[in-house]
Amino acid sequence: MSTPQAPATPSAASADPEAARLSEPAAAPPPAAGAPWAGYALAAAGAILFSAKGVIIKFAYAEGVDTETLLALRMGLSVPVYVAIGFMAVAREGRPAALDARMFVAVLGVGLLGYWFASYTDFLGLNYISAPFERLILFTYPLFTVLLGAAFFGQPFRLEALGAFALSYAGLALVFTKDMTVSGAEATQIGAALVLCSAVAFALYQLLAKPRIGALGPKLFTCIAMTGAAIGAIVQFLILRDLSVLWELTTRAWVVAFVLAFVGTLLPTFLLSAALHKITAQANAVIGTVSPIATLALAAVLLAEPVTLIDFAGAALVLAGVGWFTLAERK
Repeated sequence: MSTPQAPATPSAASADPEAARLSEPAAAPPPAAGAPWAGYALAAAGAILFSAKGVIIKFAYAEGVDTETLLALRMGLSVPVYVAIGFMAVAREGRPAALDARMFVAVLGVGLLGYWFASYTDFLGLNYISAPFERLILFTYPLFTVLLGAAFFGQPFRLEALGAFALSYAGLALVFTKDMTVSGAEATQIGAALVLCSAVAFALYQLLAKPRIGALGPKLFTCIAMTGAAIGAIVQFLILRDLSVLWELTTRAWVVAFVLAFVGTLLPTFLLSAALHKITAQANAVIGTVSPIATLALAAVLLAEPVTLIDFAGAALVLAGVGWFTLAERK
């Protein structure tokens, strides 16, 4: 987190919300026969690499890279690959009849919401809170998809979603109180609010993207949506920053930016896509739950962030809530 159309209520199949559409093949084939261990390994590797995104961003901030510059670099370095994939898809499969000027502009706008605004608020939030806490908040975005879908898109609502919400946010409350003692109440509140805004924005993006993915297919949709997000990120950078900022970045900062674009974005996207050719989406979803735990481990090892029993208890509650929601929706 598979078919050309997004499900009404996406599960936690992807370790990172931004990968929800990028990791889906145009038409998910049945899993390959034989032992699926290669698929499990690919899915686990993709989940772990996506979970490293917050840690990589923390390294970039330590090098003095500001949020707007980092987001522009990430989009600018990664989007050409997605655009190339989109053009190859059109060359091979032809231009969809649904792709007119109105659809093109609509997908650009949806991409701005899901890949620029959601990413920007997420990046901003990491200035204030820990990478594991950020990962846990983002991991709850499928729950918001249910609420927004029921409120504004006429989708069915199940009472299990409320129980899943309560369980997940009890876990977040635990980690929130722990982070307040480390970062301070005000910083934790600001950071949590920003990342929560990112989760809500991506949930709304999922709902808006569904019919357009069905009309264009996931590859072409991603090409256009990522282009819109890249335009937003680059225009924002040009308005708020001067080009001279790029020449002032250290060599280490550039390395971190490339790692974020390729190791934290492109590579896990293709790993998860390859995994879906070998194992079921359900198996991929289960393996994707390693993401918050992997972030805890990476933050402890690479950033020397303290990891306590409260972190593990909070992560367990969040995973239980999202898992409960996912199972209820699949039934």
